[in-house]
Amino acid sequence: MTDRSTSADFVTAFSTGWPEREPHLLVLSLTTHKGVQDFAMTRDQALLIAKTIKRTAAQLTEPKKAG
Repeated sequence: MTDRSTSADFVTAFSTGWPEREPHLLVLSLTTHKGVQDFAMTRDQALLIAKTIKRTAAQLTEPKKAG
């Protein structure tokens, strides 16, 4: 895990909702220039991911203003 690239792919993601036949799962679709991947996760996993994203976003620095 320590031998990671210093650049990241651009990712877009969206939740496809709670499937009708599997109401305990959330399907998340991630799209990069390499293609689309779908991930199924439980409610607890989805909440943990959302919490982690929110915490990480709060730590980001403000973008530099053009000037």
